[in-house]
Amino acid sequence: MIVAIANQKGGVGKTTTAINLAAALALRGNQTLLVDLDPQANSTMSFLDMRQVTRSVYDVVADGAVALREVLIPARLPNLQVAPARIALAKLEGKLVGEIDAHFRLKDRIEAVRADFDHIVIDCPPTLGLLTVNALVAATHLLIPIQSSYFALEGTDDLLETVEKVRGRANPQLQIVGVVITMHDRRTSLARDIRAQIVKVFGSKVFRTVITKSVRLEESPAYKEPIFTFAPDSTGAAEYYSLCEEVIDRA
Repeated sequence: MIVAIANQKGGVGKTTTAINLAAALALRGNQTLLVDLDPQANSTMSFLDMRQVTRSVYDVVADGAVALREVLIPARLPNLQVAPARIALAKLEGKLVGEIDAHFRLKDRIEAVRADFDHIVIDCPPTLGLLTVNALVAATHLLIPIQSSYFALEGTDDLLETVEKVRGRANPQLQIVGVVITMHDRRTSLARDIRAQIVKVFGSKVFRTVITKSVRLEESPAYKEPIFTFAPDSTGAAEYYSLCEEVIDRA
């Protein structure tokens, strides 16, 4: 399974979902690769000291001479490796403009290491530009995190339109594995209404697991740990492990 985690709306728990899904897969004994495609490098910083990062996904995608295997760094968590990001990724679009294989760069690089991993998780930037399209072309599955907020569904039409375009030519096998509701506050009637609205739009694609608001989830990246080692008894750990099981069942 190569799962891209994408939503062009920022602040929806995308990186939190990427790092904890990758960690949950690794904790189940699967050889797992986390590819950080976001120039903000938050997934990278959640597992690695940035001083360790000399080369990044930018070098791999922009320069055919650098193989993906050369930039991988093992996380402290067993069975997990990270393909790190740096701010240089923000320049990639300009670098690849006009290149005939621009949309296929990541897919081609991943092919070389695919046999080494049971699962690959790709954290996308909060845009629908070339980086996210590269992730969708490379992925077998797409997971969409949607924040439980008033503007939850804003922009999802654009994302789904992009998915259909990618399916139409570059990657017909791409499937939406599901939609996960994040930052949910069960106490408010607004949150319940929004969940109903999301289910109305996406139907059975919405995961049963809902990720509730959690201070522990917000804190864990600062300690360079996933929720499972930072606060193993927290609701966040239980919810992300449950989400992982649902993803595996569906994929």
